[in-house]
Amino acid sequence: MTTHNEQLFNDSQKLIPGGVNSPVRAFRSVGGTPLFFKRGKGAYVWDADDKKYIDYVNSWGPMIVGHCHPEVVKAVQDAAAEGLGFGAPTAAELDIAQMLCKILPSLEMVRLVSSGTEATMTAIRLARGFTSRSRIIKFEGCYHGHSDGLLVKAGSGALTFGQPSSSGVPTEIAALTTVLDYNDAAGLEKAFAEYGDEIAAVIVEPVAGNMNLILPKRDFLDAMRSLCTKHGSVLILDEVMSGFRVGLQGAHGHFGIKPDLITLGKVMGGGLPAAAFGGRRDIMQCLAPLGAVYQAGTLSGNPVAVAAGLTTLKLVQAPGFYERLTQLTKQMTEGLTQVAKKHGIAFSAQSIGSMFGLYFSANVPTSYAEVMAADKEAFNRFFHAMLDEGVYLAPSAFEAGFVSSAHTEADIAATIAAADKIFAGWK
Repeated sequence: MTTHNEQLFNDSQKLIPGGVNSPVRAFRSVGGTPLFFKRGKGAYVWDADDKKYIDYVNSWGPMIVGHCHPEVVKAVQDAAAEGLGFGAPTAAELDIAQMLCKILPSLEMVRLVSSGTEATMTAIRLARGFTSRSRIIKFEGCYHGHSDGLLVKAGSGALTFGQPSSSGVPTEIAALTTVLDYNDAAGLEKAFAEYGDEIAAVIVEPVAGNMNLILPKRDFLDAMRSLCTKHGSVLILDEVMSGFRVGLQGAHGHFGIKPDLITLGKVMGGGLPAAAFGGRRDIMQCLAPLGAVYQAGTLSGNPVAVAAGLTTLKLVQAPGFYERLTQLTKQMTEGLTQVAKKHGIAFSAQSIGSMFGLYFSANVPTSYAEVMAADKEAFNRFFHAMLDEGVYLAPSAFEAGFVSSAHTEADIAATIAAADKIFAGWK
């Protein structure tokens, strides 16, 4: 008998490429039929067949206060009742700009956009306009959206001209991106020694979440800051994922590294399409209409999305919010590690703030190469087994997971118990 999920997927594939509107949703990495969700509440989601899951995807990060938080829903309803959009300034745009700049000391000016891809794409353009240089440096395994210059991989050497990792990206554009190994301070120093006066910007996820969760090494962070300062390059910290997830002041606040520009998204939109980029005033003043670097967006600062974001950012500033969330996330990763060890499974896990990573490897990875060496097939098996137990993890071995403030200790205990049951029968 065909399930509702299967029927929806079959029908979707006739009209939507791959049946999905973002590739990882297709379950190609883990196999099987993707889930179509019809509702969410707190820490839970229900699929088209009305099966309930404990949700650790959180819409890929934004739902830090859980699904359908009553204050967020009310703010959205109130804003929508006043108008869905104007394509003109609103007072709420100033409110969220003031809040962002108050929370994040690195923000002297900020501009609102609608997606993380738009934020990183424009930050790169702004860095190039500010420095009058063309080359950028990114790191293998870090994802910064799907703009042409960032869909690039390195090739055979640690220091090579980029090659497109997507059809449709001209090699001429890819050649302006140099891709290095994440957490490799020596490789970064070598790149600056060779190309220093050409480098407009270094862009990095200060906590990587798109090759699973990888934490930065201290010398790597310090090398980025010092080398960018020495050579007049712009340091862009992509905090679309880690912003307000690692802590109130994001990864750069947690590690004490000052960026020139940062990009934000996900949590700051409260589940609706909202993102931002900002930083040093002298750089931001290069943007039109003040400067010659052009950026525009009809839906930028959409009042409904801003309402969701403002309310979410107010909620995360409650006393003890991050302390509880951090402890809950750590409790889960430690519990999963313990039950895997009990059953002799090669498994490791780690967390920072409310982000976590699960790896079928004996040790926690510190690089893209180490992530790729983990047992992907074991993860795929675990993913489907956890689905059967009512636990929804990211459908890829290369994605970080998220805990929300709506999760309870009982949810964490149920998740660990499900893994214990699965590992007990693991062969």
